[in-house]
Parts: sequence; C-alpha cells; structure tokens
Amino acid sequence: MTFDPSLTFLLVPGLRDHVPEHWQTLLQAQLPNTRSVPPLEHDKLSRDARVAALDAALADIDGPVVLVAHSAGVMITVHWAAQHRRPIHAALLATPPDFDQPLPAGYPDKAALEANGWLPAPRAPLPFRSLVAASRNDPLAAYERVRGMAYAWGSRLVDLGEVGHLNPAAGYGPWPQATELLAELLADG
Repeated sequence: MTFDPSLTFLLVPGLRDHVPEHWQTLLQAQLPNTRSVPPLEHDKLSRDARVAALDAALADIDGPVVLVAHSAGVMITVHWAAQHRRPIHAALLATPPDFDQPLPAGYPDKAALEANGWLPAPRAPLPFRSLVAASRNDPLAAYERVRGMAYAWGSRLVDLGEVGHLNPAAGYGPWPQATELLAELLADG
C-alpha cells in the first residue's frame, strides 16, 4: 500500500510505551516516514507529561501528520486535542480504554488515573478527521462505551469484532488491517 510521501505517521503508544512485538512497532517498520512519541523516563502515569511528549514530537514534524494511537495513546491524543491547535491531517484511534470505569487488575485504578489528570475524559468533537477502531470484547472498554466516545469525538466507528485489546496478549503482533484503515481514513479527505 502506498501513502502520500508528504505525510508523517506519528505513533502514540499507550501507557506501556513501546513493545517490540506490538502492531504499532511493527507498523513503524512497515510504513515510510513514521515516527513514534518517545517513551517517558519519569512521570509515566502523568497525563500532562504524556500530552507534552506528544506535543514535542509534533513540533519536530514539518508537513501533514496522521496520528496512529492505541489504548491510552487515544486518551493522550484526545487530551492533547482539547489543549492544542496544531493541524492534524487525520487520526486512527484504536481500542481506547474507558478510564471512567474500573480497569482490570494490573492497570491503574480510577483514583490513580484521577490523581494523574486523566479524568474526566474529553468528550468534545476532535478538530480533525478520525476513525475509532473498537473491539467487541476489549477488557479495558465495553463496545457501547467506545461507541459513545466515537460519537462524542465526531469519529467514524469501525467494529473490529472480537480482537480483545488489540495487543500481543490478545494475539496481535501484526495487524494488517491498520494499513487498510489508514488508507480508508485518508481516502475520506
């Protein structure tokens, strides 16, 4: 699949940052002109630090940007959009978590998320074209809740079926549909 060479794809990983076998990491090796928001050394749970890291990564890019966010990376993106007005060409937002509901064991609890600035999650329309890719059996967010987020953000919703949280624990490694969805998203505008 060929994309406009003027586009820069910026990956926005979740709270676990860069995982070698994750679809985002594999996508970065596959797509030309792709970068990733670098991992944080400190304040890993701080929403403000994550939003600042995204903003700094965007400041280093000339030309149109397509954001490719997964999990908490989606929430970083929507919090960034609520605070900043740099132009974004489009965004693929894959399996956002529902921080308003308790997360499974091993993830931050609601009190920690609130103390670190994640709540409430923004519900305003995004100022750029976006597509939310939602799972029917994501342990971090019920499908109906993600559908509500997509509606609030003005995003097109794509039902991925039962793909868990779309991460290595759910069997994703490679996710070929990512490039298909990016092509669809970019063809829309």
